[in-house]
Amino acid sequence: MRVRMQQGPGAAVALTAAVLLGGAACSQSTAPSPEAAGVTVFEGARVIVGDGSAPIENGTIVVRDARIVQVAPAGQVQAPEGAARVDLAGKTVIPALIDTHTHLRSQMRETLVEDLQRRAYYGVVATASLGQDVGDVAYQVRGETIPNASRLLTAGRGLTAPEPGRSEAPYWVTTEAEARQAVQENVQRKVDIIKIWVDDRDGKYKKLTPELYTAVIDEAHRNGLRVTAHIFSLEDAKGLLKAGLDAFAHGVRDRDVDEDLIAMWKERSNVVLVPNLPSPGVATDLSWVSETVPAGELQKLQAAATDNPEAQKTFGIQARNLAKLTAAGVTVGLGTDGNTPYGAHLEMADMVRAGMTPAQVLVAATRNSAALLRLDDLGALEAGKSADFVVLDANPLDDITNTRRINAVYIRGAAVDRPGLRARWSGQTTE
Repeated sequence: MRVRMQQGPGAAVALTAAVLLGGAACSQSTAPSPEAAGVTVFEGARVIVGDGSAPIENGTIVVRDARIVQVAPAGQVQAPEGAARVDLAGKTVIPALIDTHTHLRSQMRETLVEDLQRRAYYGVVATASLGQDVGDVAYQVRGETIPNASRLLTAGRGLTAPEPGRSEAPYWVTTEAEARQAVQENVQRKVDIIKIWVDDRDGKYKKLTPELYTAVIDEAHRNGLRVTAHIFSLEDAKGLLKAGLDAFAHGVRDRDVDEDLIAMWKERSNVVLVPNLPSPGVATDLSWVSETVPAGELQKLQAAATDNPEAQKTFGIQARNLAKLTAAGVTVGLGTDGNTPYGAHLEMADMVRAGMTPAQVLVAATRNSAALLRLDDLGALEAGKSADFVVLDANPLDDITNTRRINAVYIRGAAVDRPGLRARWSGQTTE
């Protein structure tokens, strides 16, 4: 059975119909061999593995049920006779994206699942919610396999110094004992990572002190957990590196980084930078999100997406810092902050704008982010990994914005029902 991928919003519907028709045709001719049961061969695409290596032109991906069995040039693959085949000629396949920094609507299951499905629509298959998950909903959803949805990871309740008037979701800690106890409570809930905030919020609050964040990091490491930090200043970045931090959930934002920080980071090459770049402050075309954003809301977003010299200055600091640290060999991951379902694509374009190559950005958004979150079965297209990938209509190595030209998204070997999700969100029907 052979299915050819199509262009446009109806691609998944056409694929489903073709599979059904193809299945009927197969039942009237040669039955598949037992070895072909559950096997699908995706062939003819340019395959970007996700490890920074050169793409495989005319590549073949063999999937059995939910796992990748083989990824290789077409001539090096032997698929079982009778396996389902999907023709991806002219397409590019990349590993599914991973967002290591979000804040989702985690108080109600319905809204949280919708957030995760909106991310899956845009090719994000794992999402870390960093530090504002109170109650039980996030933990319950994390343990489920939800159709057409990104996986959820959670930092539970993060830790910060008291910030009256902002949010009471994080633990407010003022002593080492409180800091260690908060970590222990997160350990008991089996969080995926510990989140801390080290920021005075423009002088409005006292920051988490070095004594306190050092205690948090120590307690987390004693229990096998990594720690990621919201920061703003160069001074705090240096202090956190000295204290043994594992990742930064933001880059340095108050000034250009110096050689001292770069030297410190080189000594701890395993520390991950998730830059979370701000708006670049330039006019941007957002028409590509019109399938999932209501017209009125999109109009407002588009009106705000104009040239802004002040925003350009802010972006400039962080862009220069990202470029310097990337050149120094720092490991970079992907994070978007907030709750914008398509934000990963904006962030990747901004990372290229800052000086990274599209190839470097794709590695950051896949392999490096998977490693940070300890998602060993994601992050690359290789044997043994979960069959989570995105089929694109154009090559993102030529232009990183081609990641937005999504033809199909596969999670655990199954196509995400993008037309069905789109219809549900617009109140339409696919029939």
